[in-house]
Amino acid sequence: MQMYAMSAITITQPKKGNFVPKDFQLTTWSDLEPYFEELLHRNISCSEELEQWIFDKNQLDMAVGEAMSWRYIRITVNSADQDAADAYNYAVEHLAPQITAYENHLDSKLFECPWVDQLDHHRYFIYLRSTRNAIHIFRDSNISLSTDIQIKSKEYVKLFSEMTIGFNGRQMTLQKATALLEEPDRASREIVYHQIHQRILQDKDSFEDLFDILLQKRHQMALNAGFENFRDFKFQALGRFDYSAADCLDFHDSIAAEVLPVVNDLNHYRKQMLGLDVLRPWDLFVDPSGNERPLRPFQSMPELITKVIRCLSEVHPSFGVYIAKMNEIGHLDLESRPGKRPGGYNMPLMATGVPFIFMNATNSFNDLRTLMHESGHAIHSFLTRHYPLKTAKRVPSEVAELAAMTMELLTMEHWDVFFPDQEDLRRAKFAQLEFVLKVLPWIATIDKFQHWLYLNPQHNRAERKAAWMETLLEFSSPEVAPSEVEGYSEYLWHKQLHIFEVPFYYIEYGMAQLGAIAIWKQYRENPDATISNFINALKLGYTRPIGEIYEAAGIRFDFSRENVRSLGEFVRKELELLMKP
Repeated sequence: MQMYAMSAITITQPKKGNFVPKDFQLTTWSDLEPYFEELLHRNISCSEELEQWIFDKNQLDMAVGEAMSWRYIRITVNSADQDAADAYNYAVEHLAPQITAYENHLDSKLFECPWVDQLDHHRYFIYLRSTRNAIHIFRDSNISLSTDIQIKSKEYVKLFSEMTIGFNGRQMTLQKATALLEEPDRASREIVYHQIHQRILQDKDSFEDLFDILLQKRHQMALNAGFENFRDFKFQALGRFDYSAADCLDFHDSIAAEVLPVVNDLNHYRKQMLGLDVLRPWDLFVDPSGNERPLRPFQSMPELITKVIRCLSEVHPSFGVYIAKMNEIGHLDLESRPGKRPGGYNMPLMATGVPFIFMNATNSFNDLRTLMHESGHAIHSFLTRHYPLKTAKRVPSEVAELAAMTMELLTMEHWDVFFPDQEDLRRAKFAQLEFVLKVLPWIATIDKFQHWLYLNPQHNRAERKAAWMETLLEFSSPEVAPSEVEGYSEYLWHKQLHIFEVPFYYIEYGMAQLGAIAIWKQYRENPDATISNFINALKLGYTRPIGEIYEAAGIRFDFSRENVRSLGEFVRKELELLMKP
């Protein structure tokens, strides 16, 4: 392995401009309008002036984006903060519509400029492609619809953030309760599992009502933009230039054919190791070795942060430096607490270049996985913070998730930081690789279901339930018996935030998981070259098409059965080495 001097690690500073002052504060539309007006009416008389105009516009975009991001962060860290909720709703209802309208005018101004053809094609390819696409799908009538959808979809996380269950004399969030499914006592796991899903079922009508509204509004947006359905509209809105809906269907088929059989074998192994006649859903998270100690990689938030920085530094010293910087300035909010919204995310704050990580840690093994994942996103943000164009920093999800998924696997080689006991380390690695494979059928389930939802927008709830159950069955392991919990199965999709808040953003996790496995395979063979390629690929940001970025990392953007079979077999062999006799 290469040796690095920690003192030699520097954090590249984001490029600054003078168009937006450093002390800029976004409060009301009157704070913003003068900047948009100046850009809209500025005279551009040569290609150099056009490039300066682009640079200034991007500086404004990033300043506004960061201000909006902080409003979102504040409603997630405390859902009871009414001031934060009011500020967020004001931004969605009064700022975003105005910004969207001006953005379209500015995009049009760019392509009406006679100097646009003189821009460097290589440097501006992605930027111009994205801007041209935004013009194509923009409709004035969709501004208010988009606002309504954004506000309405936030009801989903509010419903979940307020859910608690009582167990052993104390109330706890569903996130904390989920950690109890790792406990060795099967009777307790079953009780907790039922309590969690019964609590979710209490709000099933609210979730169904909410989705009906979102479905209707999204379909109308697609019709307004000249599309037959929301799926095709959303694919273009997401900028999926490098693959099609047909490729997603190929992904579904490859996962069903090549990964699901491996998952079924894993579940059979789990059932044997646990000594069970029938494997139930509440048996899927406990250690299959029968060890009575759930994996607890840390005992406190400071300990978690310290260990994560040490572990990331083992992969590459700069990775640890980046997370230490975030911790130093208070950009890590990790612990689960009442009123905190569920889930986890990395918020790339593009103006300052130091992102923010949000999650709900409960002292479980999954917390380690989540923080490594979000750290991958954060490191990606640091590696692209020098770009002046927002499009270069705003990487597509297929690439963003590659950074995150890969970090989970690369750090696994150094998890002795968390698990000095060799048996615990073996158990942790097995759990991680089991998760890597088992999440792929679930991703395919959610994505295929969404294709059905939006290609059949006039469906009723009974048809929706039938379509969900058919899709779920296609990607479910027959080794797991759901006979006593079918009432839960019918509404399992309610647990997936992406369906409600960010439709069609989920398959990217699966695509990136395949890429991450391929990078990890190379890391096992040649760690130095792999890390070098990985960093160089991340540094590209979104300056090249997805396939070229994957190639820079030394892998293929490929969902064929042949490739999926090869990667699945590699993980299977690694798992077999970790299995107890």
